[in-house]
Amino acid sequence: MKRGKRYKEVARQIERGTQYEVDDAIALVKKIASAKFDETVELHVRTGCDGRHADQQVRGAVVLPNGTGKTVRVLVFAKNAKADEAAAAGADFVGAEELIPKIQNEGWLDFDVVVATPDMMGVVGRLGRVLGPKGLMPNPKAGTVTMDVTKAIKDIKAGKIEYRLDKTNLIHVPIGKVSFTEAQLKENFDAIIGALSKARPAALKGTYMKSITLSTTMGPGIRLNPVRVAMNA
Repeated sequence: MKRGKRYKEVARQIERGTQYEVDDAIALVKKIASAKFDETVELHVRTGCDGRHADQQVRGAVVLPNGTGKTVRVLVFAKNAKADEAAAAGADFVGAEELIPKIQNEGWLDFDVVVATPDMMGVVGRLGRVLGPKGLMPNPKAGTVTMDVTKAIKDIKAGKIEYRLDKTNLIHVPIGKVSFTEAQLKENFDAIIGALSKARPAALKGTYMKSITLSTTMGPGIRLNPVRVAMNA
């Protein structure tokens, strides 16, 4: 991949071959951010899992102590009293079957997270081909299939994020914005690493977190020492 001049200049500030301590990596990721917008700080974890095996899947959710820095739009599939509850709790959109053609045929996707009550999953399942590839399908493990829509909405608005293995057994999650303080980013980092540590599959043999990298939206990766991170988790 061809890199621009700015990217190369930024990359020169990272010592090649060095595995940074968490505090140093966070300070550096803030220092080298050079885009004209408030970049997201991202965490990338390469695992030793084999996602082809059901007993080595990693999936869950965690509420970041300091949020993500992003305004999240929540769509809730619910009916009657639960629909009223969702609206009162601050859901951006609430509906049922009438939303199917809007999403399927009109391509409406002006939302970031989908929550559904269990009784609505038959309806939501019809949108699997649209929502699935975009990672928007509600899932009980992520707390987005629930009768407690109030808690789900409030957690999401407060900074709840979902983590899961991708096809290459990597986990990619945001830990905040460049504008966050180092302390805020560190608290969010610790919350995610703690959640990932608890989610380690019992069936996994060998190293769980093989490499850990921090980067900004437009910036190069900064490698951390995975052994030290795991010890402090």
